[in-house]
Amino acid sequence: MPSTLRTVSRALLSVSDKSGLIDLGKALEGRDVALVSTGGTHAALKAAGCAVSEVSDVTGFPEMMDGRVKTLHPKVHGGLLALRGDPEHEAALLAHDIAPIDLLVVNLYPFEATVAAGKPYDDCIENIDIGGPAMIRAAAKNHRDVVVIVDVEDYAALLAELDANNGATTLAFRRKLAAKAYARTGAYDAAISTWFAGELGQRTPDYFALGGRLAEPMRYGENPHLSAGFYRSGAPRFGVSTARQVQGKALSFNNINDTDAAFELVAEFDPNRTAAVAIIKHMNPCGVAEGETLIDAYQKALRCDSVSAFGGIVALNRTLDAEAARAITEIFTEVIIAPDATDEAIRLVKAKKNLRLLLTGGLPDPREAGRAVRTVSGGFLLQDRDNAVVDDMDLRVVTKRSPTARELVDLKFAFRVAKHVKSNAIVYARDGATVGIGAGQMSRVDSSRIAAWKAEEASRAAGLSETMAKGSVVASDAFFPFADGLLAAAAAGATAVIQPGGSMRDSEVIAAADEAGLAMVLTGIRHFRH
Repeated sequence: MPSTLRTVSRALLSVSDKSGLIDLGKALEGRDVALVSTGGTHAALKAAGCAVSEVSDVTGFPEMMDGRVKTLHPKVHGGLLALRGDPEHEAALLAHDIAPIDLLVVNLYPFEATVAAGKPYDDCIENIDIGGPAMIRAAAKNHRDVVVIVDVEDYAALLAELDANNGATTLAFRRKLAAKAYARTGAYDAAISTWFAGELGQRTPDYFALGGRLAEPMRYGENPHLSAGFYRSGAPRFGVSTARQVQGKALSFNNINDTDAAFELVAEFDPNRTAAVAIIKHMNPCGVAEGETLIDAYQKALRCDSVSAFGGIVALNRTLDAEAARAITEIFTEVIIAPDATDEAIRLVKAKKNLRLLLTGGLPDPREAGRAVRTVSGGFLLQDRDNAVVDDMDLRVVTKRSPTARELVDLKFAFRVAKHVKSNAIVYARDGATVGIGAGQMSRVDSSRIAAWKAEEASRAAGLSETMAKGSVVASDAFFPFADGLLAAAAAGATAVIQPGGSMRDSEVIAAADEAGLAMVLTGIRHFRH
């Protein structure tokens, strides 16, 4: 069987990210590899003392049009695409004086970073790489003979491969890197097409591509028999993907899901107005509250369901301080996520070696537009992120009694929370804190009854003589199809209700609210979360 080893004698380097470039160039030169490079890459290598040819000397054409045209030439692509040992290809190389290229090292213009930085349209366009992806795809297609590197992190592996094989690479190595190269250009094109669709206001473009880079392989997925990985899309949104993990063991698949849900929920509360804390378990809040301080908000949130909070995720909308950190670490908690933390708070959390502390650098904007994706058999569903905020809604009182000022504040609070509870969702709230949550039930009346029962349990645990649901308000993520769910809330002691409205039986539900003495407000906006 013919050898699949391919000696690397000539390399083309053209990189936007110059990290590790000089060390790589010198290492290749020390292994008798002839170097060719473009513009800034050439200048950097030459300044470091490397013997390097410029692409324009190879092609016979200068770089032109502000560098847009430099590598799109037969002497580059012929050198990458020629099949070694093929008589016709070898003859073409000889006839046109084209030298083979055995190694291509390219990383692309920083399009994703340019978009993330909020740069103007023209700047984003100029950071769309053309020659780079073309060369990468050519080299990857011809991986039988050519090795392609698209990631700075693979430089060391390349040099180790050359040393292990006397200056050559194996087919297995080249295949692995070719696959990575196509994944990189695919993710790059996905970022460009997604940005373009946004610029054009295309809600459902004819083609939609997803792309991301592996941030961390998971030990397993939602369950131990499932493999999984965490990928970053590069979207400029504060959260788990931007977080710095200060301490604690590696995050699991479920940790990341729950932590993202917790942080998106707590971001609904403006930190300039109030401190807020959300405690999440299995993608649902088991307690949410706002307060003058984080410790105040945390204690109120914990009181809603201290049993479920065990082993949960705690999200905060302000810098974690020592007082809050001390309280949170009193019970078993999986993850704490916050925009920042004081040095003392970090020290307190570090006393719990397995507790993860994530600091994101900011809060996601609940009003920011975005996309959400969910897979189905044979495809995926794409929709807008739910960026409706209750403060922006046209609230309409439909009952004889209007809510009091206190009730209206709590109604808005409860509806903020209901947006992040799995449907069917019912949230009881009082004094800026949840007191009972019913989530994920097949009927709304069951969610209402469960939320009332949760309130009773929490009240007993707190040593109260009556349920915290008495005098509370209730939020429903969608309309009441019948009056039974509403009446269950009234029986639990609720005094006011907020819901989207839109049922065929709205008039019956409104009449039932009037008869029970409830105030009811309609939002016109539904917050299903399946």
